[in-house]
Amino acid sequence: MNTRWFPIPSSQLRGLGPAIVAAALMAVGSEVGAEGVVTLYGGARSGGEFFDERAGGAQVALASGGAMSASVDWPLADGRQAQLFTSYQRSALPGSVARQPGEIDLRVSYVHLGGRVFFDGTGAVSGPYLVGGLGLTHLTPGLDGLAAEVRPSANLGLGFEWRLAPQVALRAEMRGYLTLVNSSGGFFCSGGCVVAIRGDTMTQFEGLLGLAFSFR
Repeated sequence: MNTRWFPIPSSQLRGLGPAIVAAALMAVGSEVGAEGVVTLYGGARSGGEFFDERAGGAQVALASGGAMSASVDWPLADGRQAQLFTSYQRSALPGSVARQPGEIDLRVSYVHLGGRVFFDGTGAVSGPYLVGGLGLTHLTPGLDGLAAEVRPSANLGLGFEWRLAPQVALRAEMRGYLTLVNSSGGFFCSGGCVVAIRGDTMTQFEGLLGLAFSFR
């Protein structure tokens, strides 16, 4: 199964995630004495619609379900926080898009680089904040003959942080994800196409609950 996105070879894509993580950790380390934060999230995600060209343009939706996420935050000079955010969901497409009797597994992964800012302009206290980022979506179908796809994407959300201890905090967030699909009917094709789905964008919405750990 190969990965398709117009200018990037699949061999480069396999190393993209680790490279972004390494760059983020280097940035954290460059802030001498600065406090970084690692957060582990569990969430529930819904949304993600396409159109089945072989069924007269009927709408098909990704299955809703749980998702796992993680982020690394580090402070910037102006009081905001930079953030590397990664997320993984095991979803599914209706089997009808490929004339299958059951659902087709679809793994949805996001890697985004962005930031977080508290409404009061600081990151030193508990309270509400705005979060978001830009990056890539990796869609991997679990059916032989279908290719993985990589597309540009963004996320935007609102959150609230409660400080439980000097180095531990609880986060609750609502995030929306937008992926630019730009497919006219050949999405997930590899060689001979066994599905014909299209879409301009894919949107998903998620509620997350996370435990954040600060470090120096």
